[in-house]
Amino acid sequence: MSENPGSSEKPAGSPRCLCPLDGVMDLLSRKYAMQVVCVVGALQPARYGDIEEAFGEVSSSTLSARLGELTEAGLLDRDQHDTIPPRVEYRLTDDGAELHERLEPLVEWAERRD
Repeated sequence: MSENPGSSEKPAGSPRCLCPLDGVMDLLSRKYAMQVVCVVGALQPARYGDIEEAFGEVSSSTLSARLGELTEAGLLDRDQHDTIPPRVEYRLTDDGAELHERLEPLVEWAERRD
């Protein structure tokens, strides 16, 4: 490491800054957020009722909030069809699909621990 106080070089073995995780962890730590990504990934296209059924006991306000937040974050696509009754389907975006892939080992690890 340089002796220059303004240098951004880190000494070998120093921990990597985890700051980029802040926004992602804030979103994914919300109730049911990771599960929604996994359920939509498994069912896509997934309708609201299918997602709700996969959770069982979940308030519709919580589920709606998570779907909206994940859509706004660019992890889900929301496709509304102009039918009667209205039909809305959710799919993972490319980023959502990548997250889904990366969550699979975590889910497998959690299953082994139970």
